[in-house]
Amino acid sequence: MGKRNMIISKVTGTVKWFLPFCLLAFMPLTVTAQDVIDDEEEEEEIEVEDDDIIVIEDNGEEEVIEFPEAMSYDMDSLLNLYMSKTYLDEDANCRMKDENPTFTDEEYIERLSRLPYIMEMSYNPVVRNFIDRYSGRLRKSVSYMLGASNFYMPIFEEALEAYGVPLELKYLPVIESALNPRAVSRVGATGLWQFMLATGKRYGLKVNTLVDERRDPVKSSYAAAHYLSDLYKIYGDWNLVIAAYNCGPGNINKAIHRGGGENKDYWHIYPYLPAETRGYVPAFIAANYIMNYYCEHNICPMRSRLPDRTDTVVVNKNIHLQQIASVCGIDIEELRTLNPSYRHDIVPGATEPSAIRMNLSDITKFIDMGDSVYRYRADELLTRRAVVEINSDMPTYTHHKKRGHHGRTYYKHGKKHRRHSSVGTSKRGKRGAAVKHGRGSKKRGAAVSSKKKNKRGGGKRRRR
Repeated sequence: MGKRNMIISKVTGTVKWFLPFCLLAFMPLTVTAQDVIDDEEEEEEIEVEDDDIIVIEDNGEEEVIEFPEAMSYDMDSLLNLYMSKTYLDEDANCRMKDENPTFTDEEYIERLSRLPYIMEMSYNPVVRNFIDRYSGRLRKSVSYMLGASNFYMPIFEEALEAYGVPLELKYLPVIESALNPRAVSRVGATGLWQFMLATGKRYGLKVNTLVDERRDPVKSSYAAAHYLSDLYKIYGDWNLVIAAYNCGPGNINKAIHRGGGENKDYWHIYPYLPAETRGYVPAFIAANYIMNYYCEHNICPMRSRLPDRTDTVVVNKNIHLQQIASVCGIDIEELRTLNPSYRHDIVPGATEPSAIRMNLSDITKFIDMGDSVYRYRADELLTRRAVVEINSDMPTYTHHKKRGHHGRTYYKHGKKHRRHSSVGTSKRGKRGAAVKHGRGSKKRGAAVSSKKKNKRGGGKRRRR
């Protein structure tokens, strides 16, 4: 019986291990940021975090919904980052009271219905909880993102338009990364659109030691628009598309199957989704609401000091951002903000032509002063040597080199010497040395019986 149980256990374990690969075989897309979320939800006990949202259902039970990771950042710390210090300031002309007025459900429903969208912006208690969170505890976060959106939203809109994706999806990075191009999630998703490494590479984003194009606002936006377009070809419903963007097509397919397999509506399969994805679409709807109706909640956008008009210049040599900043008189933090994909401030133009984004007026300076820029502190800032010389001096220290089993060569004061020693040689070499010099009570072959000696010819071996 025990053996039978062991066999069943092994077979079950094999099936559990093999099943995910069977599912992946039918998936047309690679994994996304939250494919690592375990779809088997724990129902015994749920540990409630401070950022989680609790919704009271009609039957009186509490439902815990995870808040999107990017929106749970400590915004006081975020506002002290170099990006905020460099190009975001509070608007001194905005004199709204720092208080959040309350509105009725009917007012929220009416405002959402007035948005010029093709996507469905449904209202329910879960959406209401997210709106309250954005307009309450996360007022500073919304103010920050409203300021940053002046720079990023035109980039998002252009990419989404190129793939025929609804422009309201420009607010997806609000809940993905809080509009921080350097954001990295707990599972390694990176950039404004939070691409995992495999998915980013599938959609043409280059990642190596010096460059991470998942951080590039333009390239990552076009990759995200392409990915969203591909997801829509599968599901034909934009709510399911953004849910799949969050937790991966595999988890959406499982939720549809558990919901009966026929009704492919986000709100129908809602109970079968991972905890974070259950809050993802409501958070997206609430983000669209607050980014359009922030004035009604007395939220002042920050003012951005990033240049409104920028362009790129392509370089064919390696160059450091500090070289450009110092020679052309540009703030290094502004250059880093405009070029977040360069991980170590090095633009690898020698590998392939690489683009650097700058203010239009700064591009003219760079072109005029190009030679001076490339020469400035090049040996110090670009330290990777192409050719090195080997030190050819004869070593003066003792260096041992094995010769055979017990020979040794060493150098001393430039002269080569050779000596024999059993130290450090193989076991065979040690015994051979003991026989040769007569050390030890037993010689090799002494323990061999006389019978065996006779068979071997008296213990001697003759070469023929």
